Amino acid sequence: MPRLLAAFLTCVAAALLAAGTAFGIVTALDATPEQQNVPLVTFPEPPTGAASSTAGSGAG
Repeated sequence: MPRLLAAFLTCVAAALLAAGTAFGIVTALDATPEQQNVPLVTFPEPPTGAASSTAGSGAG
């Protein structure tokens, strides 16, 4: 009987430790500030009056 009790208590302790760790990780991730969404590469805007060479070209 003592071995069964020890096994049960070990399982309960492991489950509590896992739940506490998961809760701590989620709390730590929520506490970190969000990163700015700044693109690494930017492309210049095309001129508004220029016609696109690929638009309207029918194949066939």
